[in-house]
Amino acid sequence: MDSRLRLAGNPIQPMLVTFPFGLFVCATVFDVAAVAGAPALLGQVGYWTMVAGLVAAALTAVAGLVDLWDATPGRTRRAAVSFNVTNAVAAGLFVLACLVRAGAPEHRVGGGVVVLEVLGLAVGSLGVALGTVLVRRFDRVPADAVPHDDADSSLAAVLPVPATNQAPAG
Repeated sequence: MDSRLRLAGNPIQPMLVTFPFGLFVCATVFDVAAVAGAPALLGQVGYWTMVAGLVAAALTAVAGLVDLWDATPGRTRRAAVSFNVTNAVAAGLFVLACLVRAGAPEHRVGGGVVVLEVLGLAVGSLGVALGTVLVRRFDRVPADAVPHDDADSSLAAVLPVPATNQAPAG
């Protein structure tokens, strides 16, 4: 998929999705531990981790809208819309869980909130999978952005590789 926002020849938005998803996974783990009887502090950490995930999801959505703006009509646009809607639904489930907890004393977590979080993770997993498909199927990396066989890393696509000063063997 053509994108204005690229890093090392790859669209940024599918990469950014991993940040809110990872924060949501951590929040769910902390909340499951709190419901299972761990100290209440873990529930607090879970709540604020979820808030951080929502902030990251909002920033990721902005990158998604920029990419969607330039998506070509047809199959590419449908895939991009599906990707963004799936991620919005996952974030929406975490917004709902966060709002339920916002009114609770000390942001306590209950079993119903954990169910919402697990459902959000399931939808988010689908979003991550769709992002992988989008990048693999629709991304057109320019020929000059592909690292050469002798490149040390994928950053060679955006960083100049210094010439080595080696004396000829002889």
